[in-house]
Amino acid sequence: MSKELIDFLKEFVLEERFSNFQKVLNNRTRYITVVLEDIFQSQNASAVLRTADCFGLQDIHIIENKYQYQVNPDVSLGSANWLNLYKYNNSENNTLETIHFLKNNGYRIIATTPHKNDIDLEKLNLNNGKVALFFGTELNGLSDIVLDNADEYLKIPMVGFTESFNISVSAAIIMYELTRKLRMSDINWQLTDAEKDEIMLCWLKQTLRKPELLIKKFYQKK
Repeated sequence: MSKELIDFLKEFVLEERFSNFQKVLNNRTRYITVVLEDIFQSQNASAVLRTADCFGLQDIHIIENKYQYQVNPDVSLGSANWLNLYKYNNSENNTLETIHFLKNNGYRIIATTPHKNDIDLEKLNLNNGKVALFFGTELNGLSDIVLDNADEYLKIPMVGFTESFNISVSAAIIMYELTRKLRMSDINWQLTDAEKDEIMLCWLKQTLRKPELLIKKFYQKK
């Protein structure tokens, strides 16, 4: 039914726009996902969203233990409209809830922070399974809960005096390198047809004016 609805709704958007949706979807992945833990500066989180969209990531997980995230439109440039955002803010321990959810869905928890057991970015093996990249604040970094439950620890090699990058810069470097490696690999990283249909419907609804009326018209014809 979803394919029929897509065929119906696409008649109300420009052919070029629909073709672009298809092109972008064919390059989307859920093999790599990003998790932001208590990022209190909206411009940093919004910059990460924009970068994730540019590199073809579909899902972003946002942990709100202390701070609620609001999209900064001047920075995100509408990228949030094309991503699946999952917010965790209703639990006593939102970080642990997020970790359990991701592990139950087959993700390795990757803490992006220097650690005694860390590895350089280029050495992360994507063949070992899907990865969830956890990023914390510049001020406090990732919580002990993330560090205690991480499967691996990732660092970006640096040779200067400064000990860390801004979170948005760090996320961009890591996403670029890992998506580049992923697309060059034999890993089945693309979305399934069902996932593509689900996301396509969401994108069409966001593009159309009063999509609910068109959908109602579609079902009335059935």
